[in-house]
Order: sequence, then C-alpha cells, then structure tokens
Amino acid sequence: MKNLNALKSAILSVVVLGLTFTSCSNEDTAIDANSQLETGEELIQAAEMDKIDVVLGDLIIDAYEEQESNLADKSGFYAKDIPACVTITVVAQQGYRQVTLDFGTEGCLVYGHIIKGQIVFDYTRDPQAQEILINYNLVDFYFDAKQVIGSRTILKELSNDNGNPQFTHDLSVTVIWPNGLEASREGTKIREWVEGFGSGIFSDNVFEISGDWTATFVNGNTHTYEVIIPLRREVICTYFVSGSFDMQRTNFGGVFDYGSGECDNQATFTFNNGQEIEITLN
Repeated sequence: MKNLNALKSAILSVVVLGLTFTSCSNEDTAIDANSQLETGEELIQAAEMDKIDVVLGDLIIDAYEEQESNLADKSGFYAKDIPACVTITVVAQQGYRQVTLDFGTEGCLVYGHIIKGQIVFDYTRDPQAQEILINYNLVDFYFDAKQVIGSRTILKELSNDNGNPQFTHDLSVTVIWPNGLEASREGTKIREWVEGFGSGIFSDNVFEISGDWTATFVNGNTHTYEVIIPLRREVICTYFVSGSFDMQRTNFGGVFDYGSGECDNQATFTFNNGQEIEITLN
C-alpha cells in the first residue's frame, strides 16, 4: 500500500505543477478555477479507483492461494490474511471451484476500508496448468460507501517468458459515489514477481508492474496512463525505485520517471513540451 500512496503522491504533485505551469504559460488558455476544481475531483476519483483495484486483487489472490493450499475439499475455510468478519464459502467439484467472499450487509473492516456485499470468483482447478484464469463478479458490492460494479478476470501464470510468476489484472469497473458522481476504468495491470519467490522471506520480494489503463468521467474527460518502463517495487522500500509511466490528462501530460534504482523519494516529470522538473515525493 505504501507504493500505491507514493504513486498517488507523484500524480498529485504533477497535477499541481501542471495546473500552475499551464495557467501561467498563456493567459488566453489559462485554466479557470472551475476547471482546476474539476481536475482535482477527477484525480481523487482516479486515486480511489486505484485503492479499489488493489484491495480487490489482494482479496481474490489471497483467497485463491489459500484454497489451493488447502488439500482437503471443504465447504468453507479460513484465509489467514482475510479478517474473520468475512464469511468464505467454497463450492468444490472435480476440477472446479467457486469461492464466495461475503462481507455482509452491515459492512466489514478490511485493510482499513468498510466493505459490503460479495465477491464471487471461480476457476477450473488444474495443479499442472501453467495458466489459471480466475473470473469474478461483484454482487451488491460497496467499498467505503461507493458502489462498485464489475465482472473481471485475473490470469495467473506460474511462469512467464522470463520464468517468473505473473498476475494479469483486468481493470474494467464502474464506481458510483454516494453523491451520484460516476466514473469507469478500462485497462490491464500486470504484476511480475521478479525476485524472492519461493524463498519464504518477505523482505527479499521484488515486483515489476506494467500495463495501461484509462479512466472516463461523466463529463466526458478521460485520463490515460501507460507504463513505459516497468515500475520496480522492492518491498523494503516505500517508493518505486525505478520505472516510468506516461500520463495524459485533460489539461496536460508527460512522463513521470522514478529514476534508475535508488530507494529514495526523488523523481522527475517531463511535460509534453520537453520541460523537465524535479519532484520530491511525500
């Protein structure tokens, strides 16, 4: 979650600087206060969709891995990293599993968020398969009072072209806020486990994240993100240590770069016109 916060901090920094840069560059095209407020609201909505993506992925992968490690077929089980307030049931048939995570109608505190409703996922079980496709649906699902609508997939590869485990997440989702605001997201995020898998030591884990996604808002604005160089996450570091992504927003765009491998809070952003600025992450 710290790396997610670092990414949000990076985007927030760029948005503030981008608005300042754009509004000062040409009085005829200056962004008015309403436009700046609109951009800020969209940023918050996009960041909240990021949170939802992370928690959904963690919950499903944790429940899937726990089910696969449970050798005996059961109608229910306890996943050690999922709170006890979540009721987990399993429909087990030969070569098939359907798992329901039920958070109840009153809400369950999960990873610091109040979640209601159900996640129902299924997959064809084959211990020898190199790829497993996990399909999941959100049923009357609410995340911190926001309604989340979606039917998505996660593709697990035991070994990708580099010989590493990999999860490919479909990011298609619609989110409706309590005040009626609505936004949707389409895209793909890939998490490759490049170091530390199989060691049993958490601190040596290293992941690389790639992909691209687009957020669309009710006013028609779109924000696009595309990872250019995989974002390298070393779990012992608060920030991504390297990698870059292209971001294009309604009023400006450019490339955000985390550097070449140092665990620090320094990064750069290069605007579309070539101007480069240094950024210190919080």
